[in-house]
Amino acid sequence: MTSTVAPVTEARLRAAHRSVLVVFALAGIAFAAWASRIADAKHALHLTPGQLGAVLLATSAGSLIALPSAGRIVGRVGVATTIRIGLSMSLVGLTVVGIGVSVASVPLVAAGGLFVVGSGIGIWDVSMNLEGATVERLLGRTTMPLYHASFSGGTVASAFVGALMSWRHVSVLLHLVAVAVLVLAVGVWQLRDFLPRELESEEADTDAESVASGERPRSAWLEPRTLLVGLVVLAAAFTEGTANDWLSVAFVDGHDLPTWAGVLAFAVFLSAMTVGRIVGTSILDRHGRVPVVRATFVLAVVGSLMVVFGPAWLAYAGAAVWGVGASLGFPVGMSASADDPKRAAARMSTVATIGYAAFIAGPPLLGFLGDHFGVLRALLAVTVLIAVALLVVPAVAPLPRSTRPDAEPDVATGGREAQASDR
Repeated sequence: MTSTVAPVTEARLRAAHRSVLVVFALAGIAFAAWASRIADAKHALHLTPGQLGAVLLATSAGSLIALPSAGRIVGRVGVATTIRIGLSMSLVGLTVVGIGVSVASVPLVAAGGLFVVGSGIGIWDVSMNLEGATVERLLGRTTMPLYHASFSGGTVASAFVGALMSWRHVSVLLHLVAVAVLVLAVGVWQLRDFLPRELESEEADTDAESVASGERPRSAWLEPRTLLVGLVVLAAAFTEGTANDWLSVAFVDGHDLPTWAGVLAFAVFLSAMTVGRIVGTSILDRHGRVPVVRATFVLAVVGSLMVVFGPAWLAYAGAAVWGVGASLGFPVGMSASADDPKRAAARMSTVATIGYAAFIAGPPLLGFLGDHFGVLRALLAVTVLIAVALLVVPAVAPLPRSTRPDAEPDVATGGREAQASDR
């Protein structure tokens, strides 16, 4: 089947690029609104580290269940509608979490709130990354780290607001409801500028051709490269997610600091990760995916060791180094999964599902280790997983254009030949 989609104009593409940046930022704002109040929720609910890990598991469980279906939902209703579904679920879940914390109900926070938040985030995450990958391909240059930098920028702003809310003893419920209203209003407005549905993914055409010829499209779960990219994303997600969930708690419990100072450490991590993603965009175009991801993973190890073994002032510097180290693995993995636009939705859903397994295993693992060795020492688990991931980083190298069934110039710029090979 030959595509008859008219070339998208540069103005339309720029508008979509801006909207993707905003939608990523909104996802970061919503996520960090809760993450910045985890330490407050822990104390309000009287949880041990192990119990907190079990509660946080609800978010990951919701995401892991929703992720495999995200690509199919996009194929049926389009990216923008899929994001509206995920966004609405996430914000309803945040509101329920706030209510659960206010009435000190662990079941309501976990099963009623965080599970729904996780389900919505899973759908939202895959669909906005699909739109970002399409815009990146049409622009003909690396932009995915910029989108994830926008996500990180949203988390930074939201984390600083969270630190202020914690310092001023503003209730978790009031904070989360205010964030939900803001994100919903801005999100619905921005989704109007997303690309037309026929440009989002060519996978539906590919599947239709396969059915017509009597063939079944091969499952992305059977593709070795997709699975290895998923392992890289798994390590990146664990590196980032461990800091998101446990860094503020580790500073409070491990370095004996007040709650607001722990949230500040979380904000330092997020700020450094944002800078790493902005600067990393040009570095990736210059040096290639593989060496850059290797270097950032090493920085994540160094930073986490500084946090664990350094005094408080050095631990803050370590949080910054850790943030830079965690900056590029996830967005590069998302780009790698979408190198072939005809299989982007299936592969990205698979890679994201593997990556989110880190959020399933991470909270209970860190909670278990925290109960036995302290939350601060538990952060050493990051080093172990990165050591494994460094062995498979070459899997994220761009696919040669000759191996893609879509080997034709990109709509806006005529192609990304500079990324056809990696050093």
